[in-house]
Amino acid sequence: MISECFSQNKDELIIRFETLHGPFILKASLVPSCSCLSFPENFHRARKNSVDLFGDLIGHRVLGIRQFNNERSFAIQFNDEVSLLFKMHGNRSNCIFYQGNSAKELFNHGLENDLTLQQSNLDRVIDWSLEAFQANKGTLQSLYFTFGKVVWRYLDSRGFNTKSAEEKWSSIQEVVRELENPSYHILEIDGKIAFSLLPAGRILKEFKDPIKALNDFFLTYNQTETFTREKSSVLGSLKSTLRASENYYEKNQLRLDALKRDNNYKIWADIIMANLNMIDPGRDSIILPNFYDNDRPCEIKLKKGVNPQKNAEVYYAKSKKQQIEINIIQQALVDKGKEIEALRAQLKKAESIPDLRSLRELVTSDMPAKKEKQVVPLPYHQFEFKGYTILVGKNAQSNDKLTQKHSYKEDLWLHAKDVAGSHVLVKHQAGKKFPKDVIEKAAQLAAYYSKRKKETLCPVIVTPRKFVRKRKGDPAGMVVVEKSDTILVEPKL
Repeated sequence: MISECFSQNKDELIIRFETLHGPFILKASLVPSCSCLSFPENFHRARKNSVDLFGDLIGHRVLGIRQFNNERSFAIQFNDEVSLLFKMHGNRSNCIFYQGNSAKELFNHGLENDLTLQQSNLDRVIDWSLEAFQANKGTLQSLYFTFGKVVWRYLDSRGFNTKSAEEKWSSIQEVVRELENPSYHILEIDGKIAFSLLPAGRILKEFKDPIKALNDFFLTYNQTETFTREKSSVLGSLKSTLRASENYYEKNQLRLDALKRDNNYKIWADIIMANLNMIDPGRDSIILPNFYDNDRPCEIKLKKGVNPQKNAEVYYAKSKKQQIEINIIQQALVDKGKEIEALRAQLKKAESIPDLRSLRELVTSDMPAKKEKQVVPLPYHQFEFKGYTILVGKNAQSNDKLTQKHSYKEDLWLHAKDVAGSHVLVKHQAGKKFPKDVIEKAAQLAAYYSKRKKETLCPVIVTPRKFVRKRKGDPAGMVVVEKSDTILVEPKL
């Protein structure tokens, strides 16, 4: 008789029978990918997260088993006209409690239509006659609907499709005989674990006892599925981390290359210091020979009213700030390069791991630890357009960092007009004016990363960074723009 009937997860039903020889346990796994029975020798019920089911079954004695003809369903019959139907239909699997001919309770309450199932209607008929075979030569899969993919694969492996009608009939009869007197196989078919009465794939194990076969299959299937799922997750995580690291490396390498090319601040400072006596403090620019470039004339902007030495100091300070940024990025690239190599080695190792235990050991011991903080925080998205670097703030706090810590006065600053949005910077290149199409591209990005993203046209303010300031106490992202121009653009990346 039944002493317990309970569930510890939504796709599993455990039934404990008491017999003269001790307890007998039936475990029904109704997972959509593989509905299956197993019969563990013992099962320890958890104290928590365990729910009693089908309470009216408790105490009932088993009278027999009814297997429905040509149907993936069977019923355990009890005294007092009580029965429990196991409907093993893949993603529509269910267990249904019957009192007499009426369904009273479902295991899976989501399949409400199962309450209308009549056990008397579940038997299905297959016509195994030669006449039926001959009349359905072109639709044999519909005629022999219980064969399934594995049986047809087994027939195909024996050249079924190339045989004559008579030979096909003989093959069908032979398969039926094998199914009626089976061995039980755990197979690998197309990388998946399968249970079959026929040797239709790579045979992993073969049994004569169906109970032992089902128990072994259930264990093997779950271990394999768990390994496949966890390995896929580990590989996906490693690949994602590797892609992010490679993108980080590529963007910072571009930034480093741009900084190294733009070394004019120090050159201008050296030229000024070499020509102090030739520079009038009242001028806003001067053309002097560039001794770094065969004395080719070079125009240098100056601050009016500031002596030449002070102008040189300003350019030296900018050059120093630029060099600090170069040093930081160079070190970050060295660290990130080592991390990328470690990730590639880890990915290669993970791809070759053959079993679940080794995989979990890798995850717990060998996976590279995540860094709590990146060497160079990047509060912006970076774009390259026609040789110019465009930086776009990621959020309000990032906008502040971008505008205050990652900009020079000569950079171009943009923002969608009168709405919340990202600060955008176009990095200045010494001695060059910002091209019109570069300004337009940066404005499109400012519009796209704003509340006007879905509008047809968006006004965007454009101004040198030196005209943007932040007042003490203003919220994150808020700045004051002293003067600017406005252009209309289409928001787009």
